[in-house]
Amino acid sequence: MEYFEYSPPSNEPLSSHKLIEDLQIIANKLNVTKITQSIYTQHGQYNCSTYIRRFGTWNNALEKAKLTISNFVDYSDEQLFENLLNIWQKLGKQPTRRDVNRKSISTISSSPYHRRFGTWTNTLKEFISYVNDKEVFFARNSLEFQSNSAIKTNRDPSLRIRYQVLKRDNFSCSICGASPAKNPAINLQIDHIKAWSKGGQTELINLQTLCSSCNLGKSNLD
Repeated sequence: MEYFEYSPPSNEPLSSHKLIEDLQIIANKLNVTKITQSIYTQHGQYNCSTYIRRFGTWNNALEKAKLTISNFVDYSDEQLFENLLNIWQKLGKQPTRRDVNRKSISTISSSPYHRRFGTWTNTLKEFISYVNDKEVFFARNSLEFQSNSAIKTNRDPSLRIRYQVLKRDNFSCSICGASPAKNPAINLQIDHIKAWSKGGQTELINLQTLCSSCNLGKSNLD
């Protein structure tokens, strides 16, 4: 008699139990109590970033699997991407792995990125996917913008919005065109066109990239 087995569809949500079970299987197979992201990438069924998204950090996943916590700093995706955007903003161009290892502009070395994403190319792809996800970016006309002015947004733009503004403005000052890519001394900042304190919203239509000099000059005129 022929027996058939159930094969779940590829789009079926991956359960936390399956993720934890795979960690435990690898630990038993390798006879270890601690699994780094590098080891899991070599032997695991899933992507390490899946664990980070599901449990918050890699160490949280290890705790759930009753395994020994790794002794290195377990940065979240948000922390890694925040640091990456800060470097991008300081350089005015897409950073390289060498840039991340420059302590003068980066607070996190390339090692955590390698552990999390495998390669620098994967890191950049994950970052771009992250900043383009979840939040909807669109330009509204001035009438719509003014009609919704009573809706108050947070003063500080999110990582995603900051990247969208910098990218739209070519990582250059919207007033004088200065860019860190041409002059490392240039410091780019995200500015509200209409001041947040005066009802300006934290949205693409009301945000611009300014160098510190132009931003100071604008503040003196407000």
